[in-house]
Amino acid sequence: MKKIKNENQILIMLALFSISVGLWGNFRQLWLQDNNFSVTNISNILSIGTLISVIIIGLIGKYIKLDKLKNTLGIVLLIKFVNMFWLYFLNQTTSVELIKLSIIIDIVTEYIIITSIYPLITTIIKTGTIYSKRRLTEYLFRDVGILFGGMFIGKNIAGILINYNACLFISNIFLMFSLLILLNIKGKNFENDNEEISSKYIFKDKILVLYLIYTLFGTIAMSTALGLKMLTLTNYFKFSDSLATNYLLIIGLLADIFGIIALKYLTPKNDNLTVAIKFGIRFLGYVIAFISNNITITFLAITWSIFISTSYENICDAVYINRLENKYQLSFSNICHIIRFLGEAIGVFLCGLMYEKGLRFMVGLSAFFMIFQISLAYYMIYLRKGENKK
Repeated sequence: MKKIKNENQILIMLALFSISVGLWGNFRQLWLQDNNFSVTNISNILSIGTLISVIIIGLIGKYIKLDKLKNTLGIVLLIKFVNMFWLYFLNQTTSVELIKLSIIIDIVTEYIIITSIYPLITTIIKTGTIYSKRRLTEYLFRDVGILFGGMFIGKNIAGILINYNACLFISNIFLMFSLLILLNIKGKNFENDNEEISSKYIFKDKILVLYLIYTLFGTIAMSTALGLKMLTLTNYFKFSDSLATNYLLIIGLLADIFGIIALKYLTPKNDNLTVAIKFGIRFLGYVIAFISNNITITFLAITWSIFISTSYENICDAVYINRLENKYQLSFSNICHIIRFLGEAIGVFLCGLMYEKGLRFMVGLSAFFMIFQISLAYYMIYLRKGENKK
């Protein structure tokens, strides 16, 4: 029997982990609501968990060497497995503080694993193809997990009701197999030629600094409007949990397909027009939704926002990341992860505050942050064009 390459074993491990994330992460907010947590409490827990993730990921990046990453990842996966098992038995109990702690641990370990997968792969092989495979594996199998949840939630199978807690249990089974595969990966690591990027290197490039600020405002804007998607769809739009799951799955898949088509056929030659399509329409939709306070317009604005989210990354992100030398790109990618998680923590917190006031305030505040995001996007294009003229 042909031995599976180490990098492919890691991708299989990532596939199982992504199914687990898609299945449980999609219902985590509703599980908390089912355990009598208010929306504000839920947003605060998610925000704190994400903020702690930023700190720990930064520490891991600084102090954990690549040759120790596999063992570190194994420990984190084991902690997540035990924690989810514990969380399963905390369901419908009065142990409020223990549930809060467990959810925070769940979020922190999830984000550590997600950001550690590609650096782990680079200790074995580093090519553009394997990077694409990593992203495709994560997104595709996360959607598989969401699909499983949408198909089976609320169903009675062999006398067992598939509720949120059952999805948590099944998710942990996939996580267990993911851990077993990681532990089974053997073989020596190859040398890694990535170098740690210094803050001086970033700050001497004005466009890179602006890109990080742009990323922060963009993530805050996105999370302020969509940080509590499942709660928004089930409580404001009166979707069932199954319908909400299927809606997000279908829109997500359509977004991925459109992103591929847009990359090949529908990318305007003018970058300013690209920004207008990706962010300008979303901004106008949010502003109209805020002014009209119409739930149908708000739904359409949110749908467009999700649909366009993965498109035109080649213009809005890749051109800035590719400014770096290859040896710095992995390190800079980790910095971008930290910035995005920080933005998500802030955005989800604000989303919880605005949620209590109404949908219009969620999209309205998001539009406010988008003013800074769009302004920075156009300014960076202006600076890039200035560079090209020199």
